[in-house]
Amino acid sequence: MKKILVTGSNGQIGFELVQHLRKTYGSDNVVATARKKAAGPVSEGGPFAFLDVRDGKMAGELLDSWRIDTVVHLAGILSARGEADPQLAWDTNMNGLCTMLEAARPRKCAFFFPSSIAAFGPGAPPENTPQDTIQRPSTIYGVTKVAGELLCDYYHLKYGLDTRGLRFPGLVSCAAPPGGGTTDYAVHIYYEAAAHGRYTSYIGKGSFMDMLYMPDALDAVVRLIEADPSRLRHRCAFNISAMSFDPEGIAESIRKVIPEFELSYEVDPVRQAIADSWPDSLDCSAAREEWGFAPRYDLDAMTRDMLQRVASR
Repeated sequence: MKKILVTGSNGQIGFELVQHLRKTYGSDNVVATARKKAAGPVSEGGPFAFLDVRDGKMAGELLDSWRIDTVVHLAGILSARGEADPQLAWDTNMNGLCTMLEAARPRKCAFFFPSSIAAFGPGAPPENTPQDTIQRPSTIYGVTKVAGELLCDYYHLKYGLDTRGLRFPGLVSCAAPPGGGTTDYAVHIYYEAAAHGRYTSYIGKGSFMDMLYMPDALDAVVRLIEADPSRLRHRCAFNISAMSFDPEGIAESIRKVIPEFELSYEVDPVRQAIADSWPDSLDCSAAREEWGFAPRYDLDAMTRDMLQRVASR
């Protein structure tokens, strides 16, 4: 049975992934870590430890004391917040990643790293963006993701570390609050639709971005962790996505459940510029072929489930 340590456990992905991993591998086999302890299932549903991912001594002690064989490194600063403080984003995202890789290396831990569609830039083909293509991002978040992909690949080639990773698109979930990403509007819109029947979008009409419902994202992480390494031609940056839509598309889907829903716009130029630099749709064929990526939710299925869950909360 795997012994897994998760960093960034209080984040949007970490909050749900810790619980999913505990159901999959057993509560005692998944150690959640974060810089702060928050009441709830992450800290109370299994082992929890404080960790600043830039502290190599602390990281090494935790890996040893819990006999960890797999690190899921989620800690990081997201796109919009990163533009507000680029130096903090670099320090957390890059120095934190390097520190955790160095802690994992002598212990031969498998290592999962989440990249993002932000790793592409305005020079990449926007439609059906290939798995392997030019990556010249225009945000500090994207820069750290490209550098992180390359660094993880380097640790595999140089040291034989079993590094794996996904390029996440926008993730939609109602279980944890968004963490300052450009695609967060696709979460906010459901809450506002259920509560008020209207939403004002900070992303403009016609701005298509790839998205994935959180249950499919959690399944993808486990599938990749468990994948046969002999099938993996790629390692640390698999494109994954289930749908691509703009604000109008998600509004149309909501109106199938809430016909009177109204959408208006008040575009945020910072987040709009970030969205404009990202792909409209991704080619996910490598993930399907190499480890069986198979999302279950399309836009309408996600909308029905999200509105039901938001209403029940």
